[in-house]
Amino acid sequence: MSNKGNNGRNGSNGNHAVDSEPVLRIRDLRKTYMQGKIPVHALDGVSFDVKKGELLSIVGPSGSGKSTLLSMIGLLDRPTDGSVFIDDVEITKAKESEAPRIRREKIGFVFQHFNLLATLTAMENVDIAMRFTGTSKNRRKERAFELLTMVGLGDRVKHKPSELSGGQQQRVAIARALANEPAILLADEPTGAVDTKTREVIVDLLKGLSEKGQTIIVVTHDMDVARQTDRIITMRDGMIASDTGVKGNEGQGL
Repeated sequence: MSNKGNNGRNGSNGNHAVDSEPVLRIRDLRKTYMQGKIPVHALDGVSFDVKKGELLSIVGPSGSGKSTLLSMIGLLDRPTDGSVFIDDVEITKAKESEAPRIRREKIGFVFQHFNLLATLTAMENVDIAMRFTGTSKNRRKERAFELLTMVGLGDRVKHKPSELSGGQQQRVAIARALANEPAILLADEPTGAVDTKTREVIVDLLKGLSEKGQTIIVVTHDMDVARQTDRIITMRDGMIASDTGVKGNEGQGL
């Protein structure tokens, strides 16, 4: 079994990400929890690179470490050892006081259950992501409208989450995640709470964003989703079991 990743070699079919510099570099990442006196290795020496514009999926059974890995990249948890670099900055060395700013400026989050604020409109849910960035009120409103229009909701900007379908709510969540032009979009089971037809709408949206240069990492149990990404990392027992391009298999596997 390999746990070294592919050091940034993209296995896709010569797409936009192949020749670009890595946006994300992960080196020998480890996370150990204690269950009583027994150590549990949630991550055990994970290393790989992700280049700008890659649409990467992370798959594996429950307990394989994929959600823990996403938490480390998103600076929601700290590793026991190893490093995470975003745009050549080692975020794992950031002070706790710096973490919110790094998350706000570098990382966009999309969750399975949308996590929208029920009392706010779609426009306000996107706007709120920019309120602590120094962006003017007028510019926030403009950008929120631009993003909602981009995800196909330009005619739903005044609707609250309860007035939107699940797929529409997820598209609002994606617009919100893009508000601060993050280096990386982290999507945790983004199609897990929608039907099959809506799943394809969400996947097509993510693919379109990737084609425009947005780097996206998707954690999913759905192999139909994973197979539509540029590259699949399969995790098992806290390690990388395989790292392959969907179209071309040029990445490193077992």
